[in-house]
Amino acid sequence: MAYAITRTCCNDASCVSVCPVNCIHPTPDEPGFGTTELLFIDPAACIDCGACADACPVDAVLPVDRLTGPDAVYGELNARYYQEHPTDHAWGEPRFPRSLPPGFGALRVAIVGTGPAASYTAQTLLRTTGAEVTMIDRLPVAGGLLRHGVAPDHQSTKQIGAGFAGVLQHPRLRLHLNVEVGRDIGHADLTDHHHAVVYAVGAAADRRLDLPGEDLPGSLAATTVVGWYNAEPTVPADAVDLRAERIVIVGNGNVALDIARILLTDPDRLATTDIADHALAALRGSQVREVVLLARRGPEQAAWTRPEFLAMGQLPGVELVLDDQPQVREAVAAAPPGSKAALLADLAVESVDWSRPPRPGRRIVLRFFSAPTALLGEGRVEALRVAGTRLDDARVRRTGEELTIGAGLVVRSIGHRGVPVPGLPFDEAAGTIAQRDGRVVDPVTGRPLPGGYVVGWAKRGPSGGIGANRACAEQTLDALLDDAAARALPTPAGTGADFARLVRQRRPEAIGLRELRAVDRAERARGQAVGRPRVKLATVSDLLAAGRGSGRGFGRGFRRGFRRG
Repeated sequence: MAYAITRTCCNDASCVSVCPVNCIHPTPDEPGFGTTELLFIDPAACIDCGACADACPVDAVLPVDRLTGPDAVYGELNARYYQEHPTDHAWGEPRFPRSLPPGFGALRVAIVGTGPAASYTAQTLLRTTGAEVTMIDRLPVAGGLLRHGVAPDHQSTKQIGAGFAGVLQHPRLRLHLNVEVGRDIGHADLTDHHHAVVYAVGAAADRRLDLPGEDLPGSLAATTVVGWYNAEPTVPADAVDLRAERIVIVGNGNVALDIARILLTDPDRLATTDIADHALAALRGSQVREVVLLARRGPEQAAWTRPEFLAMGQLPGVELVLDDQPQVREAVAAAPPGSKAALLADLAVESVDWSRPPRPGRRIVLRFFSAPTALLGEGRVEALRVAGTRLDDARVRRTGEELTIGAGLVVRSIGHRGVPVPGLPFDEAAGTIAQRDGRVVDPVTGRPLPGGYVVGWAKRGPSGGIGANRACAEQTLDALLDDAAARALPTPAGTGADFARLVRQRRPEAIGLRELRAVDRAERARGQAVGRPRVKLATVSDLLAAGRGSGRGFGRGFRRGFRRG
């Protein structure tokens, strides 16, 4: 029986490299890699060896005859991919690991960030070269978006972190946490002590709607909500108020779906995850009954991926409803099988009366062809005014129709944007560090900044999931190693030990691997006491106290959980 790849696919292509018959596509050297919703196994070519299942870091590969419940559809989805994309499974050109040129000496590379892009970069460097690696993060805990961005009910996705944790313990890697580049350490400090600096700083800012009322209380960015339920230590525990019965999320990408799902999932189910304690407590007392996903375009242009949308329909106790709109009815009726619009064909359809409170029960309402125009309220958000839209040659145009949706909370989920790093050129239009093939460049002259490189969302913008960073890191490291071979990297004046002393001098509160291990032990002990994988420490002070082995400054719940563990 053939295997199939399911919803939790991370797209890092570990499965591709071990398949003996090359029946998993798209491969990293094929068009579409990094843009498809998942990778696909050809059931006609699969020989049922199971190598892909063993290699998958997130347990997304299963035998077709074992697919049940929400996963049952993935056998058909894998097969349909090859009906639409026929292939002879021919092997591409082999890719051999890169290495340093003879006589180069010890290469020292600093990586700013500890998320997936940074971890893939460090992993590749440590496996294929003799490089010494320094990793730096502004927070007192490692993980980046893997820790603070992946939804808590996606625990299988977080399994990839086990491999990254091993990278941090490599003997040629030095870790500096609670150190901010641009505040404590500058780019010049990094280049004075390293041959190259790779920036993996992500896209930390959110895109704004630029609408009247957007700064009212009750108007939040998706980054705030996601950080809140994931215990991001810079997001306050009271950042999200759940006293509203209806919440509107502007946007319908996977992050919007994550937020809607978490807000309406039974808290007892979330209590088995690593969701932040303060978020779990707030959800237990939540008055939210309805979450509206609002989109300017139609169903076929929805930003969500099919795997994530299919999972929404399996949420226990939550009804998925389609607001009755003529344009939507037409789009769904004309949708070809397997398209995003076709996924809506079996949903309940209701003409929602937006002037009334939500009816009893928990539900998610999908509304398309609607552009927000203003957030309304006296002192805080009370409603959202929207205008009807239509698509004209793929362009969104207003129809003149207007309506007001009563809501006590509006979340904008329309994408992320990078923030400038002091000392580096920034591409304002793209919202990324100015770069070409991973090299940081002057946006005016196009000349590379010697020793400066970038990877991940800071390089390509906020697109692609965790696994897309693997190929992205390889491209950047190809550029770095090409420059090393050409003797184009600057020679650092200081040593790695000199840099460690500089960090201690500039940032006495910095911590490292030993303290990170202590944080991990403390969180796991708290989780073991209550039957959860871990209970995250949610403030900088608690993280630092756990790292230094001190109970002082911890909340009462931490001390109790730590003693019981």
